Amino acid sequence: MNNTRRVLIGLLLGSLAGGPLAAAEKFTRKPPTAEDWAALAKLPDFTGVWEVVMGGGPPRAGNRAAAPAPPRARAPRPQPSLTPEYAAKAKAEAAKAASAESESANCLPPGLPGIMTQPYPMEFLLTPGQVTIVIEAYSQVRHIYTDGRPLPADPDPTFYGTSVGHWEGDTLVAESVGFEPVPRGLTFPYSDQMKVIERFHLADPDTMTIDTTIVDPKALTKPFDMGTRTLKRHRSWTIAEYVCEENNRNFVDSQGKAGINLANPEAAPR
Repeated sequence: MNNTRRVLIGLLLGSLAGGPLAAAEKFTRKPPTAEDWAALAKLPDFTGVWEVVMGGGPPRAGNRAAAPAPPRARAPRPQPSLTPEYAAKAKAEAAKAASAESESANCLPPGLPGIMTQPYPMEFLLTPGQVTIVIEAYSQVRHIYTDGRPLPADPDPTFYGTSVGHWEGDTLVAESVGFEPVPRGLTFPYSDQMKVIERFHLADPDTMTIDTTIVDPKALTKPFDMGTRTLKRHRSWTIAEYVCEENNRNFVDSQGKAGINLANPEAAPR
């Protein structure tokens, strides 16, 4: 039974009994104290606007006139080890992928972990008991609770799941569960038992690394390591407004399939 249904039943039973509501117990956060704020100041400084590093970056100063280095062969990306059931699902999904429409054509954001790989800035805010990530792409917000609450046993599925974190030294470890079956940047099908584990760490004052691991006992025979992503802090940046519906070039054809018109409607005619 999911949480929403449990709460509704609890409200109904409580009203019928005329006594205390029998709704599901919820974690209650205590008001932050001066000691909580003091402890927060001792944690690694994640605050500010960060950008995912794409590609190799600009050449180093003094080497701009140097001949470009020959391209290096890329190592093959690691592939997930799927259970027989989900290997068959992956094959079936690949066969119909060519005819499937993109959810992004409907302005739907990717779920976790895909939302963390978008080529747009994201802002980290630390408060007692919580890390908030404001993602410019699609104007999305994530909450990682570090107030001691446990992961929910029966979470309501959402795009980003329910995220609970703790500190292991100077590394924030976040575990997320409860995911809607939506595209989320994964190359394989996943089950309702999937857990996303992220490890946030400062490599230097303005460089953050995020290691992401997928655990799914129904879909994977072993945890899948998605590798390390690197973020750079821009101390002079602010998050910009992102409204997907503004200047929307998406359409729906007569069969109800979504598409996108890439022509610039404001371009001057040739």
